[in-house]
Amino acid sequence: MELADSTIPGFVWAHRFLPETGQCERLSTQCSIDELRAGSGFTWLHLGLSDARVPGLLDSLPDLPLEACQALTSRDPHATLSVSRDLVCGTLVDFQRGFDEMTSEIGWLHFALTDRMIVTTRLHPLRSVDRARTAIEKSAKIRGPMDVLGTLVIEFQRTVMAIVLEINEELNVIEDFVYENAPRDERHKLAPARRTIVKLHRHLRTELALLRRAVAADDDEAPDGFQDIAQKLTERIETVERDVFSLQERARLLHEDIDSRSSSETNRHLYILSLATAFLMPPTLVTGFFGMNTENLPFAHTDGGTVFAGIIIAISVGLAWFALRRARIL
Repeated sequence: MELADSTIPGFVWAHRFLPETGQCERLSTQCSIDELRAGSGFTWLHLGLSDARVPGLLDSLPDLPLEACQALTSRDPHATLSVSRDLVCGTLVDFQRGFDEMTSEIGWLHFALTDRMIVTTRLHPLRSVDRARTAIEKSAKIRGPMDVLGTLVIEFQRTVMAIVLEINEELNVIEDFVYENAPRDERHKLAPARRTIVKLHRHLRTELALLRRAVAADDDEAPDGFQDIAQKLTERIETVERDVFSLQERARLLHEDIDSRSSSETNRHLYILSLATAFLMPPTLVTGFFGMNTENLPFAHTDGGTVFAGIIIAISVGLAWFALRRARIL
């Protein structure tokens, strides 16, 4: 999504929520910061970090402490979560999307929420955020910033499930070629899928550990209602983490099977090459012997000497075959 032509730097969208009525109002792209903070309820401001003025804007918001500003502008490629009595902020993993297609490239959603505002930032357009916005605009169940965070995680779970299904279909196609002994190497197709799975699983484990630590914290160290929603989000992340882990194991076993078949094929080729070498070595020795430029070579002055040399070559091949049969190599 293109950044809107707005008075707010990096503006992508903004919503105002009125929990008492359940209404969600999408604010104009020309709204100002004062209009954003005015009125009852709370607001959700989504910004694009491609605008270099965003850090300055965040510093000017009185509702956001320094820790929140740092979390919203972080470029660290890993999940984080910080919880205090008045603030929840951090970074969540997501998937990037193009303007006309969905991708499986990892992206990052930065967020900070207080009792009056939730601010999210991203460098690239993200799949789950757009889905969450659509779901929120259709829902009347948003009662606070925590519900927005919960919706973001729920839509992320659904996005991961869609990615899992896509990769699962790719693995099905690769398996069909592998187990049908098709004459093609599928490792170049399997590698991107495995890379996506491994990266996603690593980030999910980190995210899950952060949520578990937050759930285990004292209630006095977190905003009201955070423990309940964190527990629900932990269960959702655990579910999707198990699915991704199962997919990772399947991709690993498939890769090992492809390597095993490739090694077997290589060994077969080496076996054939070794047999050819064993059969050709005695004739090579014979021809090398008769090719020496020395005096008194056998058959050098005998009619039909070449025929006799050919007979010796045939006998040497027969002896090589007999020796390989006795050694049970053939």
